[in-house]
Amino acid sequence: MNRRRYVAILLALLLLSAASLIAALAVGSLSVSLADVFAALTGKAGAASDVILQLRLPRALGAFACGGLLALAGALMQVLLRNPLGDPYVLGISGGASVGTLCALLFGFSALWVNLAAFCGAFLVLLLVFGLAHGEGSWAQSRLLLTGVIVSAGCGAAVSLILSIAPEQSLHGMLFWIMGDAAYVTQPAPALLFLLIGVLLVLPVARDLNVLARGDVQALALGVPVTALRWFTYFLSALLTAGAVATAGSIGFVGLVVPHLMRLALGNDQRLLLPASALGGGILLVLADTLARTVIAPQQLPVGVLTALIGVPSFLYLLARQGRRT
Repeated sequence: MNRRRYVAILLALLLLSAASLIAALAVGSLSVSLADVFAALTGKAGAASDVILQLRLPRALGAFACGGLLALAGALMQVLLRNPLGDPYVLGISGGASVGTLCALLFGFSALWVNLAAFCGAFLVLLLVFGLAHGEGSWAQSRLLLTGVIVSAGCGAAVSLILSIAPEQSLHGMLFWIMGDAAYVTQPAPALLFLLIGVLLVLPVARDLNVLARGDVQALALGVPVTALRWFTYFLSALLTAGAVATAGSIGFVGLVVPHLMRLALGNDQRLLLPASALGGGILLVLADTLARTVIAPQQLPVGVLTALIGVPSFLYLLARQGRRT
């Protein structure tokens, strides 16, 4: 891989990330000039400083972190499955995290227990999906996809049950949260830390993932610890998904669309694809969230609605393309 190209692409994505965050701070029902945005960020008092620093900045950073977490988890699932349809939402992992989080919220647990419940739900669904989809010696892609869809539907039923017995005063917030909403993000630091740790953990194994993408037999022949690498990646994918769901709710299809677009644009080298997907997912969700709170301002849409409008046609296109190949 050309080092200059690698650095240039990541720098370009970092600049686009900064531009999307600045746009999120400036655009809204109350228009803010770029001068006021930079004044607020540099600590100078301004007419819109409170709006920028207390409302828009935490929301934008939370959306960026959640988008990056979901896209990174999706990229990991796709390389392991060697299938562009791999995604935490499609495979039911987001649904499991949602069930765990809503259970914790229903019983009034603290934020730490909410995050732990989200991870437990995501990991249990991960084990269930891959356990049920296991054929003779390996996972069959069609069986895995079908199992994920069915388990996801079951998680949806569990979510409906929880919502039906939830107290009325909590129901509105739960409904917006389950559709994916960054409006309630007040502490984006944990999600940003999750994202940074996730990227730092996957970069050392990116070369092994490149080999694993060619097949288990070749990876074993080249000395890659296939079983350990698979479990590490499954565990990390569940952790990343749980972090995103606990922060901003169930936001679908980011992990499906972004890695696929990055793969088409940049190739399949995981050393570039994984960090690029994390940045690309952050950019996409920040822009989608900005649109969600401005398209019918002063009313706001859940950002998960917009990502679904993007993701459903993309999923159908990829499914049709996959069918033509087989």
